[in-house]
Amino acid sequence: MRSEENLLVDEHIVSLKDEDLSKDKTVNKIPAENKTADTITPEKPGCMNDEYEVVYHKPTTMVDVSMHYCPGCAHSLVHKLVMEVVEELGIQEQTIGVAPVGCAVFAYDYMDIDMSEAAHGRACATATGIKRLMPDKYVFTYQGDGDLAAIGIAETLHTINRGENITIIFMNNAVYGMTSGQMAPTSLVGMKTTTSPLGRDVAEYGEPIRVSELISHLPGAFYVTRQAVNSATAVRKARKAILNAFKYQKLNKGTTFVEIIGNCPSNWKMTPIEASKFIDDEMIKTFPLGDIKLPKGEDLKMLEEVK
Repeated sequence: MRSEENLLVDEHIVSLKDEDLSKDKTVNKIPAENKTADTITPEKPGCMNDEYEVVYHKPTTMVDVSMHYCPGCAHSLVHKLVMEVVEELGIQEQTIGVAPVGCAVFAYDYMDIDMSEAAHGRACATATGIKRLMPDKYVFTYQGDGDLAAIGIAETLHTINRGENITIIFMNNAVYGMTSGQMAPTSLVGMKTTTSPLGRDVAEYGEPIRVSELISHLPGAFYVTRQAVNSATAVRKARKAILNAFKYQKLNKGTTFVEIIGNCPSNWKMTPIEASKFIDDEMIKTFPLGDIKLPKGEDLKMLEEVK
């Protein structure tokens, strides 16, 4: 599958400037007497003409390869958001990521930064060791709900309780994605999965775990927010949340935690459009979006001082 960016001309989205384009413009004219039947007139790509300007480019912090994710999967988009933040802050050489076990296990193939792979559920423990050895680095984990909220819940809670100065990017799509869609700790009540074919029954499996609300009560949690990426507005808010999470690492005040509600069309048995609508109609009822724990005002003043 080709990534969305690879479908763009020269990896750029471009827009017309406010110019009069009604003028007749000739590109690469060849005198009629020199033309032959096999003559091909090369045409300059439209986005390279003077009347266009670049309004977007793929972040240079991403490796220029196609991704393995399913069509409509949120992982590729969130990868891009994280790397846009790294590029904006100019911290590519100072950033270390920890990849999980799960769909995003190959994150290190796409992010052009130093990366470490962790055993299943142990990303927070691995990140703790990296940050303590290199406290000046920006360290983050990227984990799904199976990796973080199931097998890795102990490491996650203890890491945040200690206030380790790392950022955790938590992708919540309510299922185990890579292993064919089993029920996760975040699966919705009544949600049908390969291990709950009749739907999640509260009496048997309990309620979905609201991880952000759970960890927000821990003293080491400095910043906790939940966002989504199923619309343009949601994507902008998610990017801002990730940007804040990385910035707050400068303060050394504790763990920053960004939960992203992402779609999984393949395991939800939906089209990408249906999956995006499912987030608005169902997922957000259980996992409401917004900031859950914010830094204090005096902490934000300190951030201005350390810039």
